[in-house]
Amino acid sequence: MITDLLARHAEEHPDRTFVVTDGAEWSFGAVDAAARRFGAMLQARGVAPGDHVALIAGNSAGFLVAWFGINLAGAVAVTVNIQLVGDGLAYVVAQSEAKLIVADRAFLSGQGAVGQGAFHGIPLIELAADTDLMAGSDGAELRPVRLPPLAPATMMYTSGTTGLPKGVVNSHAAYEAAGAEIVAALGFSPQDRCMVVLPLFHANPQMYAVMSALQVGYALVLREKFSATSFFADARRFRATCFTYVGTILSILVARHDEDRDHALRFCTGGGAPEKVWREVEQRFGVKVRELYGMTEIGGFVSLNTEGATRIGSCGRLRPDMDVRIVDAEDEELPADAQGEIVVRPRKPGVILSGYWRQPDKMVEASRNLWFHTGDRGHIDADGYLHFHGRIKELIRRGGEMVSPVEVETVLRKMPGVADCAVVGIDDAVLGQEIKVLVVPDAAPLAPADVLAFLDGRVPSFMIPRYVEFAASVPKTETEKVQRHKIAYVDARVHDMASAERRIQPRHGGVVSGTAGEG
Repeated sequence: MITDLLARHAEEHPDRTFVVTDGAEWSFGAVDAAARRFGAMLQARGVAPGDHVALIAGNSAGFLVAWFGINLAGAVAVTVNIQLVGDGLAYVVAQSEAKLIVADRAFLSGQGAVGQGAFHGIPLIELAADTDLMAGSDGAELRPVRLPPLAPATMMYTSGTTGLPKGVVNSHAAYEAAGAEIVAALGFSPQDRCMVVLPLFHANPQMYAVMSALQVGYALVLREKFSATSFFADARRFRATCFTYVGTILSILVARHDEDRDHALRFCTGGGAPEKVWREVEQRFGVKVRELYGMTEIGGFVSLNTEGATRIGSCGRLRPDMDVRIVDAEDEELPADAQGEIVVRPRKPGVILSGYWRQPDKMVEASRNLWFHTGDRGHIDADGYLHFHGRIKELIRRGGEMVSPVEVETVLRKMPGVADCAVVGIDDAVLGQEIKVLVVPDAAPLAPADVLAFLDGRVPSFMIPRYVEFAASVPKTETEKVQRHKIAYVDARVHDMASAERRIQPRHGGVVSGTAGEG
């Protein structure tokens, strides 16, 4: 169990700093004790091994206490995107079959009583503030639970191209393998301090930062969100030596800062860094970019650039516990340098996802011919470096968030006056992709602002389109499949809903609201 790593550090060096926030620093011993109290409380509430507990909280020591406490009780932590609202939130809570919901005060305040109706009457616990969790007194004693390595540890929801989000189940073995492999590749030490600016409910910080910290015993510096304005000041103040990223973070830092080397940051790791941005980060900031390729389903990552083996523009060489191939449309392996779909197979049990919760058909579809099909296009060069060339699937990658066109379309079709619609990604230098919606009015004309106003509060802010176009019909094939490539343009027919002064951006996950890069 991943909590065994926490317990080991709590026993061997209980006073070593593990979590750093604006408010305080907490040791491995303090976090372990708080997690055990939390786990005991869950057991007293009837949570049993194998139960699902939804965790909805922002970046805090409390998130980690709750996550570890859920696992200590033998339960599965369903880490939920804090920007979900309405039907999206209701779907995740219901589909995950959560027995209990743990949510922090900020989320509950934002939802209000009406929003909490999405909880379907499932029992709710408000996650206490960090100081209260850490200062809590011992109550009921935690009943020890031992789970096998392949037992599920977490579930995260990832968008699909043709339907509702899928619950990705990852085992304790998958988390431990991810932590061990990234430590071996990047050489973390107990003296490191990893600054976490991405939301903890994502696989990126969970598998790259938290698990490597648990492997070697270094400190996590938790920030509520990414802020380009204060990024380097925070790095200096908290003596950070590394951070994890999505490509948007690096693009915004390059856009906002000419040069800043007055810090202790040595490297960063993540995915989605354009080659030009990669070079600028290293030249301006003296921070080595350790680009990787990964996704929630495949153990967090399958390839990674390292100190001894780096090729700018690539996603690095393959993990030793993974097999990766490039295949054509018939699943035949392609030679070096040929582009095709990236498929993955673990060399050890439990290294990639255990399955999609209650969607075995989706797992069978993704795992045809005994390889997990990523839906991404790439090639492996003659020296064994993996290169990523884009998504075969129709997902939109906006500011580090994966957006399903189907989700936005499903909501927008409920808008009075909308006869049909289609959503597509538009390439963007800062966010990777922006969102465009083509709307077919039913009768009376609609205004672009009306479309955004309808979506506001019904989908997370990172799903709000930047571009709106009105047309008489949506281009489709004879079988009614949307021909998205035919609407992937921006010209005089398209309304740009972001002014020069303000870009509509996600409020977390690598970017912040306001002018690009502001914090």
